[in-house]
Amino acid sequence: MTTHLSLALLLCALLPLADGFCTAGPQQVTATHCLDETDNEWHPIGSSWRNSACMDCSCSGCCAAFSIPRKFPADCVSVLDPVACKYKVYKRDNPSEECPVFGAVGK
Repeated sequence: MTTHLSLALLLCALLPLADGFCTAGPQQVTATHCLDETDNEWHPIGSSWRNSACMDCSCSGCCAAFSIPRKFPADCVSVLDPVACKYKVYKRDNPSEECPVFGAVGK
């Protein structure tokens, strides 16, 4: 019984970590640079950058630079603004009217 309880507590503690949106590092690495395959750009080892997919990257990997809205009214829609790297949530029938967000995952 205590084993099951311990396992349940461990899984509950790890659950928030599972919602992060990260990927492994760039595929091609030289002695001094690594390639961001999204933008096809080389970056010096040890540097960090934000690519065109709104991912904050280093040579070891990339993570989303935004939170993903999960709880908002049903008559609303969420859309990623690729310039601001931020989701906007607004009414389906009136894009000028913003909606409240009650929960999000990620950054």
